[in-house]
Amino acid sequence: MVIELFLFTINLLFFTPTINDDLQGAWKSNDGVLILSDNYFAFTAYTDSEFKYTYGGSWSKEDNMIVLSYEFNTLDSSKVGTNKKASMMIKGNSLHMNGTEFSRLDDGNPGKLNGSWLFSNRVRNGEMGAPRSVDNPRKTMKILSGTRFQWIAYNVDTKEFMGTGGGTYTTKDGKYTENIDFFSRDNSRVGASLEFEFEIKGDDWHHKGFSSRGDPIYEIWSRRK
Repeated sequence: MVIELFLFTINLLFFTPTINDDLQGAWKSNDGVLILSDNYFAFTAYTDSEFKYTYGGSWSKEDNMIVLSYEFNTLDSSKVGTNKKASMMIKGNSLHMNGTEFSRLDDGNPGKLNGSWLFSNRVRNGEMGAPRSVDNPRKTMKILSGTRFQWIAYNVDTKEFMGTGGGTYTTKDGKYTENIDFFSRDNSRVGASLEFEFEIKGDDWHHKGFSSRGDPIYEIWSRRK
């Protein structure tokens, strides 16, 4: 009886799935990268030279399961607006989700922009434009862990997907630097690095610099809640 109780305790310690804040951050599988930040997620599959697919949206916990609610899905747009339950287990720096193993890339640090953001406004010729409501069905979201970023443009009503790009990033001395690993619209941009000035004002991220085409930009992103 004592041996059986000991083995049962060991089983609970090492094999019980855990769903907690340890999920926050970026994870890598053989196919691509998963970012779990705040209540939102994005997974993207790509190679060094080719974007393959992406899907994501919001997530929540339910017992020992995670519920994925799709807002975009390039593999199957009919899944937009639907939910999927998945079992998950963390063992050390490994995450197992429905038979797929992920290794941890970061835990939400050290980048200062960890979170989910929606494009909300821009400044042109020194003048602020009309703000975009966070409830607008057409969304441009940026989701960041501590070292990874991805932007996605999509429409939750029409289920249309407009594009995405992402890779690694750093924040240092007021400079935000993106290193592009994938770009759905133009693979030639992979490998490029872009540096911007950034500042957090309340729940807004002010993003200023030049686009990959050399055009000046001043964007405002609002933290998604």
